[in-house]
Amino acid sequence: MNTATMADITDIEIATPATAKPPAVQQTRAVTASATPADLLRIAVESGADLDRLERLMALQEKWEAGEARKAYVVAMTAFKAEPLEIFKKKTVEFSGTKYSHAELSDVTEVVCPAMAKHQLSHRWDVTQNADRITVDCVITHVLGHSEKVTMEAMPDSSGKKNAIQQVASTISYLQRYTLLAATGVATKGMDDDAQSSIAKVDTDEVWMKWEGALNSAETAEDVRKVRALAGTAFETIGDVESWNQFKVMADKKKAELGRSAQ
Repeated sequence: MNTATMADITDIEIATPATAKPPAVQQTRAVTASATPADLLRIAVESGADLDRLERLMALQEKWEAGEARKAYVVAMTAFKAEPLEIFKKKTVEFSGTKYSHAELSDVTEVVCPAMAKHQLSHRWDVTQNADRITVDCVITHVLGHSEKVTMEAMPDSSGKKNAIQQVASTISYLQRYTLLAATGVATKGMDDDAQSSIAKVDTDEVWMKWEGALNSAETAEDVRKVRALAGTAFETIGDVESWNQFKVMADKKKAELGRSAQ
């Protein structure tokens, strides 16, 4: 349990009015370094402390509660990651000579969500769209209030014969799936299928996620150039020209944005 430091207590020394009763004075003097900010706040109220001191104690209490919530989140997430979770890639996709398998969003949530709830964790997705960019935030929250998030963005999925709404929905589903996996640190597994074991399968989604993450982390135009070159090799290796064309547009846009901000 976090405790208020002596420096905090000294800095927010509780002044007892002359009219205060002796028991209140004794109670104030009994405050030690083991007292929590809530204890100090209670004693301050009982002692008739002024508004300024009460506000400072309330701020200290809020800071203390945030620290406790953060520690509880770490404990809960550690216990969650000890769960024997298995998410299999059940969906097989074939196009233009490429074949790969991946786990659908429902495959991920039906395994991850119950395990998270067991440890008082929950998640939500915040979705925004700005022009041709779709952004999804996956926010993991502990019951005490501390939360952490993972953010990914991409353009609408124009593969196949999807209409405009389907393109957006496909990208949102994709981003929801991978932000949840990234936020929880859970990985998917291949299917145990002897008939497919002899076929070289490449998970295009995983390639995209890797290099999109690298692109999002790029801080300079030179960083973008390096990521673009390495991603080009990766997409060329798996033969996914369509995804590579989409990635190039995204990389060039970010490079231009960084170039303008540097001026």
